[in-house]
Amino acid sequence: MIKHALQARRATDFAKWYQEVISEADLAEESGVRGCMVIKPWGYGIWERIQKLMDAEIKKAGVENCYFPLFIPLSFF
Repeated sequence: MIKHALQARRATDFAKWYQEVISEADLAEESGVRGCMVIKPWGYGIWERIQKLMDAEIKKAGVENCYFPLFIPLSFF
């Protein structure tokens, strides 16, 4: 019988599996603000590498980068 380190299965509950991976790898943790995470150094390092690779591809395609608000007030909708 195969014993898995994580309880959730990626194929059946991706969201729960992803949260377990992030938690077990100590990449991020929940903050005191609902829906927000604190990204730890290893997690941020991964994010910086992904961002660098994606930025190069975006620029190669001739597209300009832009930022959107992280928190959009409910009154906006």
